[in-house]
Amino acid sequence: MTDYDVVDSPSKYRDAVDALRSGTGPVAVDAERASGFRYSQRAYLIQMFRRDSGVFLFDPPAVGDFTELQDSLGQVPWILHAASQDLACLREVGLDPVTIFDTELGARLLGFPRVGLGTIVEELLGIHLAKEHSAADWSTRPLPQPWLTYAALDVELLVDLMEAEQKLLVDNSKVEIADQEFAYELARKPKPNRAEPWRRLSGVHSIRGLRNLAVARELWLARDEFAREKDIAPGRLLPDASITAVARTMPATKRDLSAFHEFSGRASRTEIDRWWDAVERGTTTEDLPVLRAAGESIPPPRAWADRNPEANLRLRGARAAVVEVADELLLPVENLLSPETLRRLAWSPPEPVDADSIADAMREAEARPWQVEATAATIAEAFVEADQSPVEAEESGS
Repeated sequence: MTDYDVVDSPSKYRDAVDALRSGTGPVAVDAERASGFRYSQRAYLIQMFRRDSGVFLFDPPAVGDFTELQDSLGQVPWILHAASQDLACLREVGLDPVTIFDTELGARLLGFPRVGLGTIVEELLGIHLAKEHSAADWSTRPLPQPWLTYAALDVELLVDLMEAEQKLLVDNSKVEIADQEFAYELARKPKPNRAEPWRRLSGVHSIRGLRNLAVARELWLARDEFAREKDIAPGRLLPDASITAVARTMPATKRDLSAFHEFSGRASRTEIDRWWDAVERGTTTEDLPVLRAAGESIPPPRAWADRNPEANLRLRGARAAVVEVADELLLPVENLLSPETLRRLAWSPPEPVDADSIADAMREAEARPWQVEATAATIAEAFVEADQSPVEAEESGS
């Protein structure tokens, strides 16, 4: 078994940059974070492989400045698996590709039902790739050799995997589709931060009452501040389930909170004063939250039949039509068109409803040209049919 060395000094870094610069072809890139353990989403290991140069495992906190590596490889095509997960932490240290090939997205476009790296490598290359360290704490130092071997294999096979997928994309006439998707993934801007991030709390919809929601909010904010300060994943300090349980039950005293069986987590008792202060803020504040977050203008589809029956019929008809197109193209329906885009079109369609107006609305929602070409006319036809005969459509269950 090969022993891998970590690039964690100036001399090792210079040697790695020289070796990668002299390699040939695209560079395979991966990053390991510690999101289940740390508050930040920073990269704690960056792996690169290029033919005729080999594998290099960089320690980002130790290297610090990646300018020379970016200057050497920034214009070279990069291969990543699930690029959307890694681009942000790579850009955080100054590594940013000009073009990419995403082997996970490529596998989706080829219609593979499971697109994890291990599954696709075994399917296309016939090699079993163990994934036992995928959830490891990559902020650990020193990193154990078995983890480094795992990390190296994540990039060593990406060039071969890309070439296998490229052949299939050609055979299935999906090269242009893939090129548009990769370019969109690379150029896509990160979503803006939510105005009320505490509403991401798992189980928040089970909390009834504005005062109860206020307690949940204050506990979430207190946990987030503490987690950021300690650089520890919030859920490791206090699980979401503990916050929602407290917000539903509303303990009357600090002693009641401390004795509450469902109030668990490594910091639930050691920071009991912090949590009780948050509960008290929630129970006394005059700044009560609203039931629905700002910007949530479209209700969940399950409520459409009562709140907007015309939109419900449009959505049902268009969804069935889009599924048919996805089946014909051997694509996952969510890759053919995002469900959110279709819902927004159905809830508030453009006027007049025709292929051109739907296409314009899709482009405004950042649909790619191939998606517009494949679905705009079909969606328009489904909307018109639903609007013209809602009674018949409802009776037939279409």
